Amino acid sequence: MKIIPIKYSEEKLIEQVKQQNRLAQKQLYDRFSPKLLSTCRQYIKDIHEAEDVMLMGFMKILQNINQYQFAGSFEGWMRRIMIYESIDFIRQKKQIAFSEDVSYKEACHFENDSLYEVEAIQKLIDDLPEGCKMVFVLSIVEGYKHQEIAEMLQISVGTSKSQLAHARKLLQERIQLQDKKIL
Repeated sequence: MKIIPIKYSEEKLIEQVKQQNRLAQKQLYDRFSPKLLSTCRQYIKDIHEAEDVMLMGFMKILQNINQYQFAGSFEGWMRRIMIYESIDFIRQKKQIAFSEDVSYKEACHFENDSLYEVEAIQKLIDDLPEGCKMVFVLSIVEGYKHQEIAEMLQISVGTSKSQLAHARKLLQERIQLQDKKIL
């Protein structure tokens, strides 16, 4: 006898996960783990460490699923958990450092006329100093405001702004250097 798994709608799937249905938990994992891993990977350079963080974050999702009240995006709720897990992981490894003496000037515009593949862009972001990288991803990729970033990372708003400006400057320099190598 062959068991055919039922595909649930997102709301039904969440309800089934809340009831600790193992099949629903697996479907939730299968449906969202690639996106959640991608979120972790934006913060964590090593793919194996990013996978570990994603698994820990997924455990938190399962443990706290009853807190989700169908208000707002479920995927957004899970992404936020992954972001905090990634930040906690980096803090535990003491890889994050912020420089208070980077002077903030109005953030320069990050123009990208070159066509880079996703991996090449991710490599450029990975090579940023950890503090700059986290602020850049939280601001540019995730869309958080400087006040929110400051609270998440326990830094000042000015530090958040200066780290973003510094990250943009470094990325522009590296892209220009890459463009010169191509020519």
